[in-house]
Amino acid sequence: MFSLGGGPMFRDREDAGEQLARLLSDLQGENVVVLGIPRGGVEVAAVVAQRLGTPLDVVIPRKVGAPGNPELGLGAVAEDVEVLDERLIRVLAVNEKYLRGEIAAQQEEIARRSSAYRGEQPPVPLQGKVVVVVDDGVATGGTAVAALRWARARGAAKVILAVPVAPADAVRRLEEEADEVRVLAMPEPFYAVGQWYDSFPQVSDDRVVELLAAWRGASE
Repeated sequence: MFSLGGGPMFRDREDAGEQLARLLSDLQGENVVVLGIPRGGVEVAAVVAQRLGTPLDVVIPRKVGAPGNPELGLGAVAEDVEVLDERLIRVLAVNEKYLRGEIAAQQEEIARRSSAYRGEQPPVPLQGKVVVVVDDGVATGGTAVAALRWARARGAAKVILAVPVAPADAVRRLEEEADEVRVLAMPEPFYAVGQWYDSFPQVSDDRVVELLAAWRGASE
């Protein structure tokens, strides 16, 4: 699916999840775990997991923000994973003290979210599984790289990135990290993930907790 007009392709994240589940339907019956990237990606992932009949969990990557410009990513981290843009760090002359402090702050936020989202539940085991990492879209792909490496480090036999929408250059980069990248649309020009949705509200921590709890309850 391609769009040249720049108009929305998805009503909301649930609609995107339904379409993505159809793209992944060949995985039904396989030894699959679906991981959503919080927060918005979990709404998409919950639909995919429901349709495929798989366990649902989260993977929590975080952007490492540049000094004075937190939206500019120096890379991304996940638990025990660092993916840094060494060239950008050199160009901006980012000192090691700032970098280590920012990484530590993001790792603290990852730990907070992991505890908030899962409560007393342990992470779903990934060893030997086909792991499908799901987000509501990709812009640059930095946090997705960290998520994919986290899943692989935990013993996934195969790692698939599945997103509704992403720019072609990000997909090419991510194809070097994942065993497969499945994407519904690669529109150009691409400015932001939200431009491809009719409804793209912020998703709260409470909503992520609700989705995970509901899926655990349904699968017990």
